[in-house]
Amino acid sequence: MNLAQRTILITGGTSGIGFELAKQLLHRGNTVIVTGRDQKRLEEAKQSLPGLNTIQSDVSDPSAIVRLYGDVLAQFPDLDTLINNAGVMRKLTLDQDRDLMDVTREIEVNLCGPVRMVQQFLPHLKSRKDALIVNVSSALAFVPMPIAPVYSATKSAVHSYTQSLRVQLKGSRVTVVELAPPGVETPLFRGEFAEATKNMSAMDVKVLVKKAIHGIESGCDEIRPGESNLLKLMSRLAPGVALKLLSGMSKPK
Repeated sequence: MNLAQRTILITGGTSGIGFELAKQLLHRGNTVIVTGRDQKRLEEAKQSLPGLNTIQSDVSDPSAIVRLYGDVLAQFPDLDTLINNAGVMRKLTLDQDRDLMDVTREIEVNLCGPVRMVQQFLPHLKSRKDALIVNVSSALAFVPMPIAPVYSATKSAVHSYTQSLRVQLKGSRVTVVELAPPGVETPLFRGEFAEATKNMSAMDVKVLVKKAIHGIESGCDEIRPGESNLLKLMSRLAPGVALKLLSGMSKPK
């Protein structure tokens, strides 16, 4: 698959992996649309990347997804690629009081978001000649980091969902790819987790995106750069060791 001259929608594209995907895919001659919740950050992204298209939308809101679908197809009827990248990662201590709606926030964004986006856009994508869906999971899909319990659970679920989606769409015009990044130098990885991850190495986001594009163009169904591949292997051969490793690096205070 050639990632050029395509029309690509990226959720959560104002920073981190999503922004770098938009940047590199724009440079390859694609039409790129990114979404985000914050209009100011969307405007800043557009200023940084001339030619970028932006639409304010929240993947945790089903009605916003319906509106997004209408807006995108009205402006970009040739849409053939959906990259579900929007995500939230939080440090949660589960034995502390927390609002019941708040504790599932990551599920709404990280899991319900991609599932609903695919459900809404799939009929259109199936009508395209060579469509592509990319779901961004994480190395933590294979081994959880206990300090981020709900995030880890959502990424494991995205991994499972993507496998099933790929099987169900076999023989269709839609290719389904999973990108499972390792720790990447982004605001999401450091931010709230700066202290917990200070001794952990992280991949440069430019390198990660180059590897992702190469993997997609090479026909990989599951792209696991760097330590992601190691964690998947450890989850099979020594799951207890892998969990202990991540637990020791990031014990909740």
